[in-house]
Amino acid sequence: MSSQPPHPALLIPGPIEFDDAVLQSMSHYSESHVGAPFVSTFGDVLSNLRKLFQTTDPASQPFVLSGSGTLGWDQVAANLTEPGDEALVLHTGYFADSFADCFETYGVKATQLKAAIGDRPQLDEVEQALREKKYKVLTVTHVDTSTGVLSEVKALSELVHRVSPDTLVVVDGVCSVGGEEIKFDEWKLDVVLTATQKAIGCPAGLSVLMASGRAIEVFKARKTRPNSYFGSWKNWLPIMQNYEAKKASYFATPSPQLIHALDTALKQILSRPLDQRFADHRNASQKVKKAIADLGLKQLATKPENQANTMTAIVLPEGVTPPDVVPSLLKKGVVFAGGLHKEIASKYIRLGHMGVSVTDPNRGDLTKAIDALRESLAEVGKA
Repeated sequence: MSSQPPHPALLIPGPIEFDDAVLQSMSHYSESHVGAPFVSTFGDVLSNLRKLFQTTDPASQPFVLSGSGTLGWDQVAANLTEPGDEALVLHTGYFADSFADCFETYGVKATQLKAAIGDRPQLDEVEQALREKKYKVLTVTHVDTSTGVLSEVKALSELVHRVSPDTLVVVDGVCSVGGEEIKFDEWKLDVVLTATQKAIGCPAGLSVLMASGRAIEVFKARKTRPNSYFGSWKNWLPIMQNYEAKKASYFATPSPQLIHALDTALKQILSRPLDQRFADHRNASQKVKKAIADLGLKQLATKPENQANTMTAIVLPEGVTPPDVVPSLLKKGVVFAGGLHKEIASKYIRLGHMGVSVTDPNRGDLTKAIDALRESLAEVGKA
């Protein structure tokens, strides 16, 4: 039984509901960020991130910086690209537009390969683009939070390594890490960036990134200094290496309480096989998607292979908009998100199914959400 005050179940695609023990870790007493106890905890966090990302390569490096997932984009642009470089951004929704804008901010030429709303660029299209021009990086949003589209990261990475082996493979895993399978070493990924408030199940405020040894070497070989100060790996790489070795180090003050919360969340995740966790998310996703179909509703991602396991973007009946149902859902004790994709925001809502709402068998969040949606649609005469 949760010790949290009664509140509506937060079922947006992040932040998500948090476990009591994770929240309690946030109340850790104040301590020195260079003291041995905290340094030991930070070291454990970095080591456990390797397990979550499934990397054993000592040349790879996890980074944990104070900031949101968006800071991961800045780290990629500022450290792995230089002004005038080319980036291929695979577009599956709102967040590709934002990543491309981030690259342009740093003087990098971003080319977007777009798919229809609810779909993803096909492998033959990606191959053609890679053969037409040399790209420093290719980026893909693993789960686009605006559309619920899941990208095929493993196959994409295989394609890049075959067709354009010098191109770095960068994955925006903000809405996937902890809920969707990612095998960093086996899939030969160069960067996976994420944040703590989604499937990892820790409050917002930490930017998490895993970089391959190849990415680190590209960073070290750059001809110009990184054009970010706070996000520069010149400043952070030795800090992260020292923390992981459990040696005190300092560049900028971390957030000790959030690090403690992340430590708890990661230990919970790793207390059982990752395959079981991913299976839980797949099963929960199928439950939601079946219920959506039973209500006569469609998803933005119409093809099963394009449908994420961490969230579902639900197309509303004709004539119904998010303001017609979201307030009603709140009254029934669940929080859904409205549409985010700027072209169709008024036509759909989004349901997140991640973390404890999925993995804790004592919670009935998803059943409650499905029932509330059915009742809310009935109230507007659409169910």
